[in-house]
Amino acid sequence: MTSKPASASSLIYKLDDTPPPGPSLLAAIQHILASIVGIVTPTLIIGGGLGLGAHIPYLIAMSMFVSGVATFIQCKTIGPVGSGLLSLQGTSFAFLGALLAAGFAVKGQGGTPKDILAMLFGLCLVGCLVEIVLSQFIDKLGKVITPTVTGIVITVIGLSLIKVGFTDFAGGATAGETLGAPVNLIMGSIVVIAILTLTFYGGPLVRISAIMLGLLVGFAVAAALGKVDFSAFGNAPMFALPVPFKFGFAFDLTLFVPIAFIYLVTAIETSGDLTANSVISGQPVEGPLYMKRIKGGILADGVNSGIAAIFNTFPNTTFSQNNGVIQMTGVASRHIGIYIAGILVLMGFFPIIGSAFLLIPKPVLGGATLVLFGTIAVAGIRILATQEMDRRKVYIMAVSFGLGLGVTLVPEATQHLPTFLKQVVATPITLSGLSAIILSLLLPEDGTPLLDPSID
Repeated sequence: MTSKPASASSLIYKLDDTPPPGPSLLAAIQHILASIVGIVTPTLIIGGGLGLGAHIPYLIAMSMFVSGVATFIQCKTIGPVGSGLLSLQGTSFAFLGALLAAGFAVKGQGGTPKDILAMLFGLCLVGCLVEIVLSQFIDKLGKVITPTVTGIVITVIGLSLIKVGFTDFAGGATAGETLGAPVNLIMGSIVVIAILTLTFYGGPLVRISAIMLGLLVGFAVAAALGKVDFSAFGNAPMFALPVPFKFGFAFDLTLFVPIAFIYLVTAIETSGDLTANSVISGQPVEGPLYMKRIKGGILADGVNSGIAAIFNTFPNTTFSQNNGVIQMTGVASRHIGIYIAGILVLMGFFPIIGSAFLLIPKPVLGGATLVLFGTIAVAGIRILATQEMDRRKVYIMAVSFGLGLGVTLVPEATQHLPTFLKQVVATPITLSGLSAIILSLLLPEDGTPLLDPSID
């Protein structure tokens, strides 16, 4: 018999309660405020980095539409699919590095924006099968995907994205001679300062919405400085229907390997998110019901990422920040997911909402993403900090970080390798993750020295 965490007694509405429409709508809006920037920012980064231009508002609209559908599936469950917890789904930051690398590879071969999107969505659709299969064996992966491996990969994901965030912070990849202009650095710094101020001195709702509010502060400053091009707003259609495979479908095995690996990592991340959600919601964190929820939640992650690829957006995963909303509001009812889903789906029918995000100047967006990517790295470091350090783990971390960050800093080091091998090891996330897994399997389990120091 499993026990429930003490936090269950502090809940106003428990998991299976049905709150009235008023409190339900209020709770749903708070969840959306906490997550909307996270839902649309990966699309903004990928679209801006790969020069997807006029397609970006539609892609943002689809990110909201699919997030709504995915949240409904995760909260309500359909057969074995879904955790049945109040767990919001949104576009995953973990895939950014691998997707940008694949996009640049297609672009380097002369691919058009449609070619790039066809490849990215094709890779993601096939890749979701990895997570779907893994969901049924997640309880048996403990010896391969250890906290040390997961911590290394998440840390490298965050660190490898810092360059993207800081480039925007300085003005953006297309800034030319204005890259690093003082006005750009000032706008980015104002956003960082605003986020920190709101986080440490604001109330609970303000803290949860700090990223969005920081963007609004930065946008207001940029507008006052004349750095917002309002002519870009309204070019997107007012209304659009989701169109399956709008950009086609393509696949490349060499570009697939890094993305497949990230699906494996996100399965572990989702397991952690759902465990934390169970604790906050006063649900068991061991036993058959708990494991059913974990497997169903990871399966939903995979299925929802497949739906995302079909409807022209990027892989979805559970959002950990929404666990904080549950804790703050005391509302753990999974029925709130219906309201969240309805609002997000409705927003997804209006690409003009997505075009509003394009008004955000690069330095303002860079200030927010710099903080977001830094917190991803810190999340990985926190996982590593929970481990009892021994010589074995130190060397696993040292080699994995050295290789992963090495190819980030010196990409030319892999230029003479065969194409397939190059595209696998040139991705820092894949290289550091594979290194960590291989070393975890090969080095002595208890940190025993490889050579006995007593032997001369």
